Amino acid sequence: MNEFTYGIGIDTEMSVAEAESAIREALADEGFGILTEIDVAATLKAKLDVDRASYRILGACNPMLANRALGEDEHVGLLLPCNVVVYETDRGSRVEAMDPAIISQLVDGDAIGGIAAEARDRLIRALSVVESGT
Repeated sequence: MNEFTYGIGIDTEMSVAEAESAIREALADEGFGILTEIDVAATLKAKLDVDRASYRILGACNPMLANRALGEDEHVGLLLPCNVVVYETDRGSRVEAMDPAIISQLVDGDAIGGIAAEARDRLIRALSVVESGT
């Protein structure tokens, strides 16, 4: 697992379809549902006639955590859902998630920080499941 300024990610030898299926299942096990899905490659092809390797954005939301966060600050909805991307690499695929810790850097309040930390822990567990292949 590696982390960068605003995200956390893993590389896997799985195909994009396998990795997407695995992360969907792992996210569901952590209480997340997928609210939105964007097939970036298909959209770019349709709108710009640009060919791009497979790249999907999944808008993941844990309703319990989202409700708690919105109860603390209605504006936090601007930062939801947690985007998870799955894309093709030369060795398989990469799965990345937005790091919810970013939210606590943008929004005041200890409660939001705690909710963001819980969301981060859940996303890391989901990514770990995909990374280990179990």
